[in-house]
Amino acid sequence: MREDAIVEAAAGVHLVHGSNTNWVILTDGDAVTLVDTGYPGDREEVLASLDALGHSPEAVSAVLITHAHNDHLGSAEYLSGTFGIPVYLHEAEVPHARREFLHQVSVGQVMRQAWRPGVLPWALHAIKSGGTADVRMTRPEAFPAEGPLDLPGRPVPVHTPGHTPGHCVYHLPDSGIVISGDALVSGHPTSRIRGPQLLPAMFDAERAGALASLGRIEALAADVLLPGHGSVHRGPVREAAQRAQELAG
Repeated sequence: MREDAIVEAAAGVHLVHGSNTNWVILTDGDAVTLVDTGYPGDREEVLASLDALGHSPEAVSAVLITHAHNDHLGSAEYLSGTFGIPVYLHEAEVPHARREFLHQVSVGQVMRQAWRPGVLPWALHAIKSGGTADVRMTRPEAFPAEGPLDLPGRPVPVHTPGHTPGHCVYHLPDSGIVISGDALVSGHPTSRIRGPQLLPAMFDAERAGALASLGRIEALAADVLLPGHGSVHRGPVREAAQRAQELAG
């Protein structure tokens, strides 16, 4: 993978840039928590990023998923089935991961926006990378407890519905970091904006909920944002959430 793909945000916390989606690797000694898994087509990059940090898939204690869109859930079933790694999501997102329903932008919705700069190249990449593949999970699990999870990094799930009903961000209080998935990003191929923002509205299951969830993110004590799309954002996460709210109108 390219040299700048792995960014150290803090000791034991790394953001990895996949083809168009990020994932996060949390380490504590020899143990690992993986947050999100990119597109199905990012699988070799996921494995390579673990290896680059000196870890094998067998070292992964759990996979945490922010939400069950294909570009975040892509290799979760593979990692679960091949290595026996538990995969945890918010309880409202578990049936989504099983594909009992699908809250994901449709091809028709994308084509209606194809005139916008960046949309068509992004759509072609998404299809090539497995954006429409069947990535349903057989054994996704709800979080085993409330509060900090007993996993490397001690991540704290925070329910932030709107992008999907069970979307969660993960707060790392000791590091002052929020892993924000798609609830708050710093860039996207379909957006001309740079810096903290919501994704374009076509990607959200419920836009009003996505806007409301910015308030939950704003309340988290952190000064580093690790988004699902875009680069690391350094600065008060409170201000990042406020900026996204202002841009969304």
